[in-house]
Amino acid sequence: MQQKIIILDFGSQTTQLIGRRVRELDTFCEILPYNKYPVGNDDDVIGVILSGSPYSVHDPEAFKVDLSQFVGRIPVLGICYGAQFISHTLGGRVEKADSREYGRANLQTVDASNPLFKGFDQHSQVWMSHGDTITAIPDGFETIASTKDVRQAAYWSPSPLGEGRGEASVFAVQFHPEVYHTLQGKQLLKNFVVEICGSRQEWSAASFVESTVATLRYQLGNDRVILGLSGGVDSSVAAVLLNKAIGSHLTCIFVDHGMLRKNEFQQVMDDYKVLGLNVIGVDASEKFFADLAGVTEPEQKRKIIGRDFVEVFNAEAKKITDAKWLAQGTIYPDRIESLNITGKVIKSHHNVGGLPKEMHLQLCEPLKWLFKDEVRRVGRQLQMPEHLITRHPFPGPGLAVRILGDITREKVRILQDADDIYIRGLREYKVKLSGEEARRVLAAGIPAAMTDGEIEVSLYDQIWQAGAILLSTVRSVGVMGDERTYENPVALRAVTSTDAMTADWAHLPYDFLAKVSNEIINKVRGVNRVCYDISSKPPATIEWE
Repeated sequence: MQQKIIILDFGSQTTQLIGRRVRELDTFCEILPYNKYPVGNDDDVIGVILSGSPYSVHDPEAFKVDLSQFVGRIPVLGICYGAQFISHTLGGRVEKADSREYGRANLQTVDASNPLFKGFDQHSQVWMSHGDTITAIPDGFETIASTKDVRQAAYWSPSPLGEGRGEASVFAVQFHPEVYHTLQGKQLLKNFVVEICGSRQEWSAASFVESTVATLRYQLGNDRVILGLSGGVDSSVAAVLLNKAIGSHLTCIFVDHGMLRKNEFQQVMDDYKVLGLNVIGVDASEKFFADLAGVTEPEQKRKIIGRDFVEVFNAEAKKITDAKWLAQGTIYPDRIESLNITGKVIKSHHNVGGLPKEMHLQLCEPLKWLFKDEVRRVGRQLQMPEHLITRHPFPGPGLAVRILGDITREKVRILQDADDIYIRGLREYKVKLSGEEARRVLAAGIPAAMTDGEIEVSLYDQIWQAGAILLSTVRSVGVMGDERTYENPVALRAVTSTDAMTADWAHLPYDFLAKVSNEIINKVRGVNRVCYDISSKPPATIEWE
């Protein structure tokens, strides 16, 4: 029986980050909506974590859960709203703070003898983010950490329901241990997951590959499986995993819509050949360019590309008459039911979609329990090339959503050339990191050797996503030599993120930007100005369209 931690999601933007931190402790976890605790089916659950929330516990619409389903039976950790909800529900008091407590704070009083704070420093930095504050804790609980402004920064009870009514401890922290700004947050989560809940720490890339390959062999047998490849890390890892399980019974289809990066179609096909995959490459660019001719509205462009992709994919899939399964590189964040403050689903499960019902294909998603960083670890376990594993996310419609205005082959050519210079530059420019920045990069699994407390990595490996955007609806005046030019600007975009739900613009070095700008203007016909996008998400999005 596989142990797991249940994380109940009350709508926090950092819920997925809690999940990743638990997985980093080699412990399986499952994120569920706040009201979906698996009552009567939780024999494998060793602990429960309650996330933060955009709500106040006093809001009429606030998300609520019946604590009696697990309190006293299984160790519980409440984080921020979770801590306030436990106090409010069990007889404590939560009140509006005089001012919102947001940002870094230092613990001033820590009960280092408490199992949750084992190994903690007395003045450890934590991250606060709340408008309410806990002014009184329930009877039978005691305070175990405070800050200058927050008396009840953490509290606990070894017997929350009273003696003889359940001996599983409840812990609650007003700060966020899952974020990097809480310097000993990982230690706190380890104390809870491993020491208190008793995780055997059996979840790893190696164990995942071993168990998943065995499951796929049993599930699929000798059936034929079709997989739509994109060239990205998720579908590539899914393909290699399936190939390891069923070999020649897997057929992959890679559709080129003509708007991939420069030389990408052939490069990816060559990579897949090295990996021993059975791949059908389809150049459908003529169809896509014809159907996009004259279209400028962003959503319409996306719909046309999505429709055409399905039509091309279906035409190829129908040729494989004995296929019984459709495989996808769907990962766990795609499936998590994220909630906004109205309780509506804001991110639904995505897939290839559109396959004719008469094909009767069953769905196979071998990566459906993995986060992005875990997918990369599995790729390394499968000994895939590093450049495939660390590839940045790339939009399905490709460069079509990075060209403002209508799509033509010439505009794609211009953007491909500019983007190629930019991405190659990011890969070639090396920076030295130390301290927390170095630890963060190493924790992500990026290969780097540490010397004298420093590591050297490329700018590309520090960034979540980067690309160039062609402002083809704008003309910019310039001077080249003694001639006046009237050509298009290009905007460069680079962001740092953990899950793409929020993102900050990457603070790239000035000398790098100057070099790349100069090279693009000198070498790419049709561009005479380069800008750098310094907007974050929100309010902007990562892509321009």
